[in-house]
Amino acid sequence: MSNFKGRHFTRDIILWAVRWYCKYGISYRELAEMLSERGVFVNHTTLYRWIQRYAPEIERRLRWCWKPSLSTSWQVDETYVRVGGAWMYLYRAITKEAHTVDFYLSRTRNQKAAKCFLGKALRSIKPHNHPKTINTDKDRSYAPALAALKKMGVCDDDTVQRQVKYLNNRIESDHGKLKRLINPVRGFQSLKTAFATIRGFEVMRMFRKGQFDMWLYGRGPLAEVRLIEEAFTA
Repeated sequence: MSNFKGRHFTRDIILWAVRWYCKYGISYRELAEMLSERGVFVNHTTLYRWIQRYAPEIERRLRWCWKPSLSTSWQVDETYVRVGGAWMYLYRAITKEAHTVDFYLSRTRNQKAAKCFLGKALRSIKPHNHPKTINTDKDRSYAPALAALKKMGVCDDDTVQRQVKYLNNRIESDHGKLKRLINPVRGFQSLKTAFATIRGFEVMRMFRKGQFDMWLYGRGPLAEVRLIEEAFTA
């Protein structure tokens, strides 16, 4: 219970609220109303603090469960997220099976950001599970970024970059489903708060995509609840 020390609500209620917010694409005020209908009265600002504290913690604690194993092909792309009144770039990678590999929020869209994201994604996967092909859009920053990572030994020398537009249809569709969760936020105030919240959105999307299926004892929401709660009992 040390992770919830000083909170006025129990672990189960806090994780319940965080899971709902990150899964269903609702506002803090809507979530507060839904909880009040069930006898739990929480201010929307308190819910905001819960999300900022526990959404990234859920993603971190479950990371060893959701990281995909061997896949011969990745699809990499970036989408726009509004932060502090400006557009920023959410880099994302999925496997050909549509499983999320990694994500990264950047102020810029350039070679440095592409290298940082691809390096982060590749380092998070065991070298023998690295893809043979990485499909990207026509953004020119990816080729030099991959070349630099190969020189550093982070990326396999025989990894091939492809720029075939129709092959990225799957990740563009995946962006759209994630944006349905992001849209009710109506813009984030800072990069830190944006990435903390997005980490929660991403991990709940992974549940829907079946990335936790082998770890779930049963099916449906109760299995999700059990896995998340068990992650906080260690």
